[in-house]
Amino acid sequence: MKNEILKLIETNSKLSSAEVAAILGYSEEDVIVAIAEMEADKVIAGYNTIVNWDKLDDESVHALIEVKVTPQRVTGFDKIAHRICMFDEVDSVYLLSGDYDFVVQINGSSMKEISHFVFDKLSALDDILSTSTHFVLKKYKDHHVSLEDNKSQRKNVVL
Repeated sequence: MKNEILKLIETNSKLSSAEVAAILGYSEEDVIVAIAEMEADKVIAGYNTIVNWDKLDDESVHALIEVKVTPQRVTGFDKIAHRICMFDEVDSVYLLSGDYDFVVQINGSSMKEISHFVFDKLSALDDILSTSTHFVLKKYKDHHVSLEDNKSQRKNVVL
């Protein structure tokens, strides 16, 4: 039941408990109790709105920063991740497999602002070995939601 509720509200958090219950065939009270339990257990950690910033005249810049670190003996990657999470600029931090240890997602008002963050704050942390910054040029899909208008989605035709 909980997995079904999560899958449903992950794609549309505006659904009411009554709507979720009707779609899934449960009582509204059972849905309310299940959601409350998942919120208390931090299975549901928050509710977000997906914004297509490209539709606005906002000149914000989004970046993904790959970070290579030296893990701590006892705390491993957790202590470093926690320190990175403490920066207000940071939206997301993910532990990775592969060449880099973390990817850090941030938003800023300019490339210069992001480069200052990387140089002055992130790279200055102990245990940071290197970073590689990638600026997002365009988002096509975010959290299962297509950000493109259907009319702008053209098929490439090979003649």
